[in-house]
Amino acid sequence: MTPRDLKLSILMPVYNEQSTLATIVERVLAVDYGCEVELVIVDDGSADGTARILDSLSDPRVSVHRHTVNQGKGAAIRTAASKATGDYMVICDADLEYSPEELPKLLAPVLAGEAELVYGTRSFGSHTAYSFWYVMGNKGVTFVANLLYDTWISDLETCFKMMPLELYSSLDVRSAGFGMEAEVTGKLLKRGYRPYEVPISYRARTREDGKKLTWKDGVEALWILARIRFVR
Repeated sequence: MTPRDLKLSILMPVYNEQSTLATIVERVLAVDYGCEVELVIVDDGSADGTARILDSLSDPRVSVHRHTVNQGKGAAIRTAASKATGDYMVICDADLEYSPEELPKLLAPVLAGEAELVYGTRSFGSHTAYSFWYVMGNKGVTFVANLLYDTWISDLETCFKMMPLELYSSLDVRSAGFGMEAEVTGKLLKRGYRPYEVPISYRARTREDGKKLTWKDGVEALWILARIRFVR
C-alpha cells in the first residue's frame, strides 16, 4: 500500500480534558503522516470546558461527535469508529501521555507491506511510570495474555494500536470502559493475529493530573482475556 492509497483515521476519546485538548489536537494535526488523515473526536459527556474548545475547532480534517452522558472509553471509540472513513485507524488519547509525532513509526511497516496490525510498545522508566504498581499491573495483564494465547507481546494496554478500520469494526468491541484494550487484543490474538511492535515513548500522568485508570480496570482486563479465550 502506498501513501497515496491510504487514509488514516485517528480516533480520539475525550472526557474532561480541557487542560490538554487544544495542545493534543494541534500536535496531531501538525504531524506529517505522508498520507491523507482525519481526526475523529468523541466528547464522552465532558463536564468541564472541553465542549467550548471543541466548538472552536475549524480544521476540515476534524470531525466532532458527542455523548450526552459519560459512557467510557470503549463506547467513545465505538462511536468514533462508526463515524470514521479511513482505511486504517489508530487511537490517540487526549491526555498527552503519548506523542502523536510517533504515529508515523506505526505507519511505516504498514506502508512497507510488512504488517497490517501494529502496536506501539512502551518502555517504563522512573520518569515515565506513574507508580510501581501501575507498571506491574500493565506487565501482569500482558503476561497473562501471553500465557493464555501462547504468544509473546510486550504491551497489551498500549493506546497506540493501528489496524485496518474494517478489522477493528469486525471485532465488535463491547467493553464500555478501559477493558476495551484487553478485549481488542484478546479477540485479535484468538483469531491468530500477532501485532508488529514498534517502540514508542510514554509519560504517565499522576492522579492529580487526571489519571483515570485504577486497579479495578486491571482485574476487569484479566476477566475479559479469560472469557474471550475460553468461551466460544
